[in-house]
Amino acid sequence: MALALMLGRRGQGQCWPNPAVGCVIVKDGRIVGRGWTAPGGRPHAEPLALAQAGAAAKGATAYVTLEPCAHHGQTPPCAEALINAGVAHVVAPFADNDPRVSGKGFEMLRAAGVEVTTGVLSKQAAQELDGFLRRNEQGRPRVTLKLASSFDGRIATATGHSQWITGAQARRAVHGLRAKHDAVMIGAGTARADDPMLTVRDMGVSRQPVRVVVSRRLDLPMMSKLAMTAKEVPLWLCHGPHADAALSETWEGIGATLVPCQLTGGHLDMASVLQALGDLGLTRVFCEGGGALAASLLSAGLVDELVGFTAGLAIGAEGLPAIGAMGIARLEEAARFTLIETRDVGGDVMHRWERR
Repeated sequence: MALALMLGRRGQGQCWPNPAVGCVIVKDGRIVGRGWTAPGGRPHAEPLALAQAGAAAKGATAYVTLEPCAHHGQTPPCAEALINAGVAHVVAPFADNDPRVSGKGFEMLRAAGVEVTTGVLSKQAAQELDGFLRRNEQGRPRVTLKLASSFDGRIATATGHSQWITGAQARRAVHGLRAKHDAVMIGAGTARADDPMLTVRDMGVSRQPVRVVVSRRLDLPMMSKLAMTAKEVPLWLCHGPHADAALSETWEGIGATLVPCQLTGGHLDMASVLQALGDLGLTRVFCEGGGALAASLLSAGLVDELVGFTAGLAIGAEGLPAIGAMGIARLEEAARFTLIETRDVGGDVMHRWERR
């Protein structure tokens, strides 16, 4: 199952709205088939592993990181494929919380005489599939907030100079993280100040993440890299209900997808933004700031994981803070995160935290 989970990670960021599932087929103590969800979500992990196993699948045990699907979609059910191949035993962490499946796959397998074992590495599987499971339960994707800052928590000098606070290896690690997410999200201020591309480069990915910009008024530069590549790489603009009609028409004309969202207190409601992104199929969103967007997500309790890259330099109080004002008066008002990893990345410190 640990190998199946590792294989499933290869599909992260490539197969939304489907889950990134891994499958390993074992016969007489030997691995005879391996598979993971293909880019675009098809084929699923199980038929890929079964194709590799061939006749050896008969009487074998299949380790799958999520309950095999039981419904007819673009392809036949994976539970049916396992039955037809003669698999004798299926091991999975837990049932799929998609109501189209939710126990039906296990029922189909058991009805055909296939032994089913659940509860294996369920905690690890829940972490790997959190975005897919969260979208099914809450309607929104998993959110990872990345901050690259100086030792004193600044992302730019007072003049706005920010390239580069962290080193080349840290920046490459960020591209790796982008590749594992369905979308990369920034605020309008970051789009205006940095003119980023937000693509994954030099990683050999077959499917670029969606680029999401949160801009209430759609007042973004039309000569930006994002605008000039909107037809080549998906660009989604989350905006308020009163965005200028001419701007809306212009952005749609150059290939952007407009995502209308609700306002709260004159600002875009981030719960509404994430709900809209979930409705469009996203399961994992990688937020790269800026400070105002980070503060909005944290204040609303919508950040599931923090990833920090901290460099060994100090900029001072006049520098631009990594996170904007949150109005916190007492420490107990601040959300606490639990440290899950820390390591050196080319002389910078990467630290990962999960929401408690």
